[in-house]
Amino acid sequence: MELNELLASPTALPSIPKVVALLLSELDREEPDLRKVSQLISTDPGLTARVLQLANSAFFQLSQRIGGVSEALAILGLTHVRSLVSAASLGGAFRSVPGVNMQQFWRYSLDVAKISRSLAGIVHENLGTAFTSGLVHAVGELVMHTGMPEKMLPLDESVPPLDLRRARIEHRMFGYSYAEVSAGLARSWQFPTQIVDALQHQHAPFDNEAYEPLAGIIHLATWRARAREAQLGEKELSTSFPDVVGLALGLDIDAVLQQDPIDWTSRSEAGPFI
Repeated sequence: MELNELLASPTALPSIPKVVALLLSELDREEPDLRKVSQLISTDPGLTARVLQLANSAFFQLSQRIGGVSEALAILGLTHVRSLVSAASLGGAFRSVPGVNMQQFWRYSLDVAKISRSLAGIVHENLGTAFTSGLVHAVGELVMHTGMPEKMLPLDESVPPLDLRRARIEHRMFGYSYAEVSAGLARSWQFPTQIVDALQHQHAPFDNEAYEPLAGIIHLATWRARAREAQLGEKELSTSFPDVVGLALGLDIDAVLQQDPIDWTSRSEAGPFI
């Protein structure tokens, strides 16, 4: 299936709830209207519950529980809210995908998001944008499995979805990989251009006309998280490290390996994201 055909398929490319689309649009404004954001969240019981759950998580160590959306927004900040809304929309759109262990997929995606945020802090890029990009970087894999399961399931048997070779082999088979599909989904959902470009070029950050550091950050974070899933040894880590990308960002293998996801939430508190 051609990329444009896949991205035009209503089965493969789900729509997002209207309230989420309105929220993402408002949050992308230079100066979002906090009262409007609060009102939109309050119209969706699921989003309201997730916002309050995150605000009351151990990460924020508050002395008293937060009971209202407006209070939660003041605690969380728009960076966390933007990531949470993105995660909620994706989680709702892809509840069950043939051939994909969804619990593992979202755990891995959250790992990439956390590592991306850590790396962004080191190289002075926007933390929230990096987190969101990492969180959604591989949703194209879900689109591909939903849109053409008969082609993906045999591939999964030889090269699992989280294998380090996955993007390269998908390119060889289809002429595109989950990276381009993720960018197409983000574009259709009107994500910021910086995120779309980073997703598009995450597998080959230097193929873009203008090098986007965020693409390099996702590339390194993806390598770290997938290497962790595969439990690679020291030699395998050394030989597989994308040193050219690391060099462009001023990050060596030791710096990236030190960015293992910090487990700042318990398993239950990770719920707002996944």
